[in-house]
Amino acid sequence: MEKVRIGIIGLGNMGTGHAKYLVNNEVKGAQLTAICEFRADRLEWAKENLGEGVQLFDNLDTFLASGTIDGVLIATPHYDHPEVAARAFEAGLHVLCEKPAGVYTKQVRQMNEAAQASGKVFSMMYNQRTNPLYKKLKDLVSSGELGEIRRTNWIITNWYRSQSYYDSGGWRATWAGEGGGVLINQDPHQLDLWQWTIDMMPKRVRAFCYFGKHRNIEVEDDVTAFVEYENGATGLFVTTTGEAPGTNRFELSGDRGKIVIEDGKLTFWRLRVSEREFNETFTGGFGQPECWKCEIPIEGQETGHKGITQNWVDAILHGTPLVAPGEEGIKGLMLSNAMLLSTWTDNWVDLPIDEELFEQHLQDKIKNSTVNKEAGFKTLVV
Repeated sequence: MEKVRIGIIGLGNMGTGHAKYLVNNEVKGAQLTAICEFRADRLEWAKENLGEGVQLFDNLDTFLASGTIDGVLIATPHYDHPEVAARAFEAGLHVLCEKPAGVYTKQVRQMNEAAQASGKVFSMMYNQRTNPLYKKLKDLVSSGELGEIRRTNWIITNWYRSQSYYDSGGWRATWAGEGGGVLINQDPHQLDLWQWTIDMMPKRVRAFCYFGKHRNIEVEDDVTAFVEYENGATGLFVTTTGEAPGTNRFELSGDRGKIVIEDGKLTFWRLRVSEREFNETFTGGFGQPECWKCEIPIEGQETGHKGITQNWVDAILHGTPLVAPGEEGIKGLMLSNAMLLSTWTDNWVDLPIDEELFEQHLQDKIKNSTVNKEAGFKTLVV
């Protein structure tokens, strides 16, 4: 195979963006050959803008069996991701899936099993993993520069959304349409980076989610979560769409200092000796380890969506290791599911979560929703 023939499923905002850079040949070794979309107006846009070499389909089964594609890029509504991916694997196709991996971990686990059984290349569109800031943070943690993790704090509140934003689509901020609010819509990248940069998942979560606190919506728009790790470390995750101006600050405290990412910069307050060693040897009254404030040089550029797509194509053609293996999509989703389940049960939630209990609560929310469930929820999955 000299080129990977790619078909895009879903031509909304994200699918359209992917189509543009693919049709412009901005990913080496990739060729956009097909689009699958049920909306006539989007198919008409594709016909006018993507050229005659791109075949158009309004039926998923016909698309998957067309023989025109080697892999699919899934950009459908959240609920569809796992089922569409599973059907693509069954058709012998490679898969690149937009975030989030799905809405609840039970369906994502089934998707992962289908991926493993197929032997095809499976990646998740976690484009923030290409950001040099977070790549450097992961390197500093994994190399031991920060020492053992003691605390993780992420305040990510610069997601301001007005009521008119939520009113712009009947599927927005609904249990039936999106499957949640700020956690499933705005925060998947942060939830992924939170665990990816430290290579560690919490052992349990206690969260307080507020539903429609700032806007007239039924899902969560304000969240504070506290987590505990197996090694005794703790963490805090704070997010909302109702604050202006907002904050985006990720702080890690370790045995050898503190790292902060904020305003596009990474700063490392490095201890000359570890806190543990200092405590064991210091004999004075007041005192603390000598500390150096280090401005860490960040090299490289964020390659974003194109970077992840290029990496997926390179993995198919050359066996290049994946930046964002698809099976890892369940980790960030596990965190958001745990936060909701903790709130719904008013209790601590151990990880991995009780997947059946979460799905039961989610289905109850959908059943008891006052939102018109017929408004804008049509999907490709039949």
